[in-house]
Amino acid sequence: MIILYSILILCVVALILGLSIGITAKYFLVEQDPQVEKILSLLPGANCGGCGFAGCSDFAKSLSEGKAEVEGCPVASAEVRKLIAQVLGKSVSDYIRKVAVVLCGGSNNFARKISEYNGIADCRSANIIAGGGKACRYGCLGFASCARVCPVNAIEICDGLAVVHSDICIGCGKCVKACPRNLIKLVPETITVHVFCSSKDKGVDKKKLCDVPCIGCRKCVKVAGEDEMLVDGFLVRTNYEKGPAADLPLRAGCPTNCLGNSFPYSYKKLSKGLIEEKVA
Repeated sequence: MIILYSILILCVVALILGLSIGITAKYFLVEQDPQVEKILSLLPGANCGGCGFAGCSDFAKSLSEGKAEVEGCPVASAEVRKLIAQVLGKSVSDYIRKVAVVLCGGSNNFARKISEYNGIADCRSANIIAGGGKACRYGCLGFASCARVCPVNAIEICDGLAVVHSDICIGCGKCVKACPRNLIKLVPETITVHVFCSSKDKGVDKKKLCDVPCIGCRKCVKVAGEDEMLVDGFLVRTNYEKGPAADLPLRAGCPTNCLGNSFPYSYKKLSKGLIEEKVA
């Protein structure tokens, strides 16, 4: 009898609690905006924060309230943006996806070292303590701070150099903020020609520290079309507003091989990742 009474009491308590929860849920129910739900169902659901909001849900709500633009999601494809624009009753302009690129080619095999860093394996920490050991104060530190914040594992550290897999990158920009030397840029994926150097020192000084610097010879500037390559003191940069033709590295014949397509000249993409290929 005691067991039966115990079971009966438990059932009554469970029934009372269930009714209480149901009544409370109904009383405090917050109606979700159907438009927000529709937008949220169309978003990729990466929750990467690349849009500048807390997540896809917050971004969807902001879109519905007119506080954000459809182009704000770096992960959504052009087709998804058009569908979201239709839900909002807006038109969406052509959007070119952006990907990250690390503007440095100074791997351990090519960049000189002034000391051996034995501290915390973090780029910000290493940058504070003698620059992490590499002689070039503009070069990639290679301690994977950018790789650790990447939500899709699109960054690989190869011989002390961060390399971005552009086909995986979603352009969220987290790696840009993580780099203490501002070496990572978000650029249009349609532009694949980059100068893998960020040093502003004189060419002769750069050569003492690295085998693959931009020495500012301007050969690429002479070969490229008008305004496709920009001169910044002793450094040449790609004009990402316009962009040079993809075959520029071959035509320009860069003497230090710092001009390349998508990946640093010293690496080539293989089915099993990236391997180093020393330039003769």
